[in-house]
Amino acid sequence: MVGILVETRGTIATLTIENAGKRNSLTAEMWLRLPEVLSELASDPGVKVLVVRGAGEDFSSGADIRDLARILHAPGMPDGGLVTAAENALAVFPKPTVAAIDGFCVGGGWQIAAACDVRIASDRATFGITPARIGIIYPLSGIQRLVSIVGPATAKYLLFSGELISSGQAVSLGMLSQVHPAPGLWAAVDSFAGMLASRSQLSIQAMKQLVHAFAAGEDAAAIGDAWQGEAAASDDAEIGAAAFLAHETPSFSWTGSGFVRRPVV
Repeated sequence: MVGILVETRGTIATLTIENAGKRNSLTAEMWLRLPEVLSELASDPGVKVLVVRGAGEDFSSGADIRDLARILHAPGMPDGGLVTAAENALAVFPKPTVAAIDGFCVGGGWQIAAACDVRIASDRATFGITPARIGIIYPLSGIQRLVSIVGPATAKYLLFSGELISSGQAVSLGMLSQVHPAPGLWAAVDSFAGMLASRSQLSIQAMKQLVHAFAAGEDAAAIGDAWQGEAAASDDAEIGAAAFLAHETPSFSWTGSGFVRRPVV
């Protein structure tokens, strides 16, 4: 099967990249579908956390080479074409996102993972940013996000060499938040996603926007003011304080219905 699949269990949605036999490479149609799926999930008040993964034993080997010209140079689209549009749609997704990485995470596959908020990998995962191997220039959005994650020197090493690195190397470079033995990866991802879903979504979504604003060198004051106003109108702080004093698990009520979010960059 080839496509972008979505499954929702409770408050956690899982987006799966599937292209059997091709390490889950993405065709032009799959890149085009990603922003549509993300928009649908963003507007679903029942979804609190999004997990992004690949089907089977690989995350994704990136763009389908046979479709490369159509993917990277789609008519009327800016640098990076369909890849940049999909990557940016994931980056501006308002809810917390977790990339669950097993096997190969290469090229455009890394761009998808990098656009997620948190990256959790197995100890057999392999990473690579490979434009120099095939004579193309990595999209500007991908280079910018890579530099923000690992810094200029490491970004140059990864981009220039196109070398594949292990999950151990990737975590040491700051590309990953957690690494787990392969047999325990999915249990660890489920546990982490469940923990995020139990937290105040008002707090998480506000701080996601503020972190991105600071990273982009923007003035975060207006963003903070808007969120503080939303917090004042919400019951989450009262719920959280009462649960803390009672030694209970809070059941936060904020869903964001009607609140206009400023896009994350």
